[in-house]
Amino acid sequence: PAALALTANTPSPALAKEPSPYQLKKDYPTDAKTMLENMKVATELSRGNPDMENIVKSTRTEMNDFVAFYRRQPKVSGMPSFSTLYTAINTLSGHYASYGNKYPVPAKRKERLAQQYKEIERALARGK
Repeated sequence: PAALALTANTPSPALAKEPSPYQLKKDYPTDAKTMLENMKVATELSRGNPDMENIVKSTRTEMNDFVAFYRRQPKVSGMPSFSTLYTAINTLSGHYASYGNKYPVPAKRKERLAQQYKEIERALARGK
């Protein structure tokens, strides 16, 4: 699988398909904004949404990849946007780990996440 990951970003002429919106670009500001947008979408999903399971699975995979890739980078892991994003990822990830991919985020947790999302956006806007 590791060898596949390296070639995933280089589209072959025969299979030049759109890169997944859940795939890391290995550029922190870009990835953090994308991660945040995908988390917002997952947070707002309501029960009965036909795409819920796919969106949640993709977002969870992206959250794991994001944390695994960036927490080892001291320049990034020390940034306020990263630590707040890391906290939000743990909150959302924990929710799905406990309740499964089909159970929507409850109102109280949604509120706390919305607050964290605002903080992350502010920090990213300041480049921190």
